[in-house]
Amino acid sequence: MEPQAKKQIALVTGASGGIGSAIARQLAADGYRVVLQYYKSREACEASCDAIIADGGEALSLACDIRSASQVAAMFDQVEKQWGPVHVLVNNAGIARQELFTDMTEDQWQEIWQTNVSGAIWCSKRALPSMIHAKAGKIINISSIWGMVGASCEVAYSTTKGALISFTKALAKEVGPSGITVNCVAPGVIDTPMNSHLSAADMVVLKEETPLGMIGTPQDVAGLVSFLVSSQGAFITGQIISPNGGFII
Repeated sequence: MEPQAKKQIALVTGASGGIGSAIARQLAADGYRVVLQYYKSREACEASCDAIIADGGEALSLACDIRSASQVAAMFDQVEKQWGPVHVLVNNAGIARQELFTDMTEDQWQEIWQTNVSGAIWCSKRALPSMIHAKAGKIINISSIWGMVGASCEVAYSTTKGALISFTKALAKEVGPSGITVNCVAPGVIDTPMNSHLSAADMVVLKEETPLGMIGTPQDVAGLVSFLVSSQGAFITGQIISPNGGFII
């Protein structure tokens, strides 16, 4: 744990999922007070929150529909009132769809876009004023390898994750002069419930297609996030880093 991290506040969206939960627990272990945001999965998020507290950390779980700018503002207001301004923001919340692009409805498109992209935008916009005032802050956007290279039958998901990559690069240039770093983590195939639709045979094939011969874990992503928000990552911004075992190079 870095001394400067102690008592600073990290907010992780989508903290009820496999990757979000791992990131929240890692940041808590690093000494941050951690806010775990969830939308519907209250029990899973509160279980992660309880585990952090049981380990001696400080954690708070909050329900918020990040697609709503007003709900995001209310969430940040509550955090600031209880603990203070957010120092580290991890935009992890996201949903995926597997289907032909031509079969998508307008409502389905809006749902994935608003969750994966607008949610990150509203959270970042609300977090930035205090970061700019402090001349310090860290924003991490969780994208995907499919945002880098695209995936058949996941056109909408790939599009939103690609948008996060461009958002990262542009925002890093804009807020860099204020001492704020913005980076993007684009994981490869990770063993999480989001990939539960894949069969055992599919996972074997993906493992065989990965040069390291393994499937990633949520902790592989969490460890990278921990590094990027630490003092060791202070000179890294606007970068897209992909923990994928060599699946794409």
